[in-house]
Amino acid sequence: MDWFDTAIRDPSDLAEVYEPSSALVQQKEIDHLDDHCRAYLAVCRFVVLSSADADGRCDATPRGGPAGFVEVLDDRLLAIPDATGNRRLDTMRNVISTGRLGLLAVLPGRGQTLRINGRACVSRDPALLEQLQAVGKPPRAALLLAVEEVFTHCPKAFVRSGLWDPSSWPGKDEQPSPAAMLRDHVGDPALTLEAAEQAMIDAVTIRLA
Repeated sequence: MDWFDTAIRDPSDLAEVYEPSSALVQQKEIDHLDDHCRAYLAVCRFVVLSSADADGRCDATPRGGPAGFVEVLDDRLLAIPDATGNRRLDTMRNVISTGRLGLLAVLPGRGQTLRINGRACVSRDPALLEQLQAVGKPPRAALLLAVEEVFTHCPKAFVRSGLWDPSSWPGKDEQPSPAAMLRDHVGDPALTLEAAEQAMIDAVTIRLA
């Protein structure tokens, strides 16, 4: 059976499944970065960026850095420096393709997240990059996000998952091995488990900056 054959096709049909959101939820969206948002981003070290290409292929990627690495340029514009990564450049390609970006900012131990959506572009402007030295040097490029929608997201997902409760975390023996996953996903018989483990160590030591 193909479950997609029975999927909801019209967004209006969702009203048959869900009641409307509360007035509080509908009214909490703003179109700029106020003092609360600035304070949140000033201590934020981790965000997830969401994007899609022109064909609708989606991507969500984590980005991290020192507190305040997401730079608020003004009330409606922020910049995310591009730190050294795997150089797939999925997010940048998508932003160049569609000019859109979503951001989910997360604080450790806190259930309420901050969501920001809007127009976006990839910048190599030297004056901008000189401002963005969260990792100790100017990045090669940065993402600019022109704010259109800002709202806080309730903590229910964190409560249900127990994400911040160490007693709920799976033990290492319950988790798939990161190195084994890398080796098997690459599918190269010449890549040993030891080599995969070393590559992962190198990525967060000698190739972090």
